[in-house]
Amino acid sequence: MRKRSSVVLITITAIGAALTPSISHAATTSPRRIISLSPSATEDLFAIGAGKQVVAVDSLSNYPANAPITKLDAFTPNVEAIAKYKPDLVVLQSSATKAVAVKAALEKMKIKVFFEITPSDISGAYTEIQALGTATGKGAQATKVITAMKSAIAKAIASGKRSNPTAIFHEVDSTLYSATSKTFIGHVYSDFNTLNIADAADTADSFGYPQLTNEYLLKANPRVIFIGDEQTSAQVASRAGWSRIEAVAKEQIFALPADIPSRWGPRLVDFYQFVAKCLTSIK
Repeated sequence: MRKRSSVVLITITAIGAALTPSISHAATTSPRRIISLSPSATEDLFAIGAGKQVVAVDSLSNYPANAPITKLDAFTPNVEAIAKYKPDLVVLQSSATKAVAVKAALEKMKIKVFFEITPSDISGAYTEIQALGTATGKGAQATKVITAMKSAIAKAIASGKRSNPTAIFHEVDSTLYSATSKTFIGHVYSDFNTLNIADAADTADSFGYPQLTNEYLLKANPRVIFIGDEQTSAQVASRAGWSRIEAVAKEQIFALPADIPSRWGPRLVDFYQFVAKCLTSIK
């Protein structure tokens, strides 16, 4: 998990989740030179078998290992830098700086644009994978990926779902920013019948990422804590007064795998499996 600034930049377009990903101009042939300016889309493209068509990805697209990572910036895309790769399809995040203007400039150059709308839940993630499959001529493979994801996630939920609501705290960073149940991350926890302590502070941030206080955490007394920053369990446990929190007292603090919670591609399966494993281990 990256710092809060990156997480919010990736997920901040949740307010547009009612929209679906779109591609400019109807594709008559499968693209041969794709640029992905989205880490999640990069993972999707390689998972559906379109990796050989990808000629460049942004600087944060660090998975899979063979992705052609470059200095291209996903958040502040540069039209000239993109055009140098002679792409015939560019995946552009709608949350990027001046995204609409960048899209228009690329289309003026006769470059197709897949306009990525950040999903707010797993259904939206499936929609994006299928849409990328259609856009790249990999529709059948995309369907197979989605089917496999649904099966694996259902098994993870079945193995880790709580019989009674369990209070959890998801820590975005050490300044106590969290994620409520209306965010993509929050939806994952909700699937396991958890009680997200950040939900009571939902009105503090319109995007679902309120900053909580130390006093709030002590009073909420979560049973499980998931940390997504560079903090360690020992550092969290050493905070003033936190020894009284049940999650700390019972050593039920879990460090989330890097990147996975903030991406909505095929590795969502890993996220669900991790949460399931953690919840089944608590006392």
